[in-house]
Amino acid sequence: MQTPRKTRIAVAGAGLIGRAHMGVAQASPRCTLSAIVDPAPAAAALAAQAGVALYGSIEELLARDRPDGLVLATPNALHVPQALQCIEAGLPVLLEKPVATTVAEGARLLHRVEATGARVLVGHHRAHSPIMATARQVIDAGQLGRLVAVMGSAVFFKPAQYFADAPWRREPGGGPILLNMIHEVHSLRMLCGEIAAVQAFKSHAVRGFAVEDTVAINLRFASGALGTFMLSDTAACARSWEQTSRENPAYASADDEDCYVITGTNGSLSVPTMRLRTYPGPQDRSWWKPFDAATVGLVREDPLKLQMEHFGAVVRGEVQPLVTARDGLLNLRVTEAIAAAAQSGGVVEIPLT
Repeated sequence: MQTPRKTRIAVAGAGLIGRAHMGVAQASPRCTLSAIVDPAPAAAALAAQAGVALYGSIEELLARDRPDGLVLATPNALHVPQALQCIEAGLPVLLEKPVATTVAEGARLLHRVEATGARVLVGHHRAHSPIMATARQVIDAGQLGRLVAVMGSAVFFKPAQYFADAPWRREPGGGPILLNMIHEVHSLRMLCGEIAAVQAFKSHAVRGFAVEDTVAINLRFASGALGTFMLSDTAACARSWEQTSRENPAYASADDEDCYVITGTNGSLSVPTMRLRTYPGPQDRSWWKPFDAATVGLVREDPLKLQMEHFGAVVRGEVQPLVTARDGLLNLRVTEAIAAAAQSGGVVEIPLT
């Protein structure tokens, strides 16, 4: 029997996340890295090391060595024009988040995606995490009862070198709301449903930069559930996804910490330790009575690897994108609303369509 041809994936953007995509494409059983697109001189060494061709532009790639799919891991400002270019060429795309730099730009991209039926997968890789899938199964099975509240956090300490390497991170557009919170928004939407309104307070008291370093956020979900979220890049704490999930070995791990606690009328689930506490029956629901305690079993696997396999299936027309352009736009809309609420101190309502 003839071995099926591997799906040829090119990667545009040879930065940190682009290199991560290259690695999982090279290791994939069904996909292969076909080319790198990046005009920077440093990309030549990466292409040589990977044994693939290097092109200076997407135009050159399409003209000389058209792949089956393209990962766009380029700077944020290029996401929409390059995605539109690929859509017009009929080329499936894995588009890194955020989908756009503004909601208006993202809406323009979504309109074109839906008008053409283009195959666009947005790179919110936590959507492919087995931890998140298991948490959703617990919630969807009704084990927690009706959702009441979620308590979340992304608190960590970014060293001074992080800002010295890229001084723009100290300026508006570079704070943790826009750099980190968009990941959390998608996770919260997956676990608890659509976010209908937000409030926020921000502070830059520790670092003194023009941009925030700490944000306290309130959330109202469309279901009526409420949430609180603490975000900080100057808090010496391990309650963040990177430091608790053990999915990225680049980060130190705190196995006993959680970054989400989801609570319902019958119990609670702490993620990612997966500690589950539920009442045995409706008659036992009282703070004077003990919970049944358990730990939900799961298998950890690299979500970037799983995302690449899913993208290959999207390219081949076997499945629809797990994270759509509409998801990407909704995530960006909520993130922008948090930034606006932090600036105004008021409640920002979020349209759900």
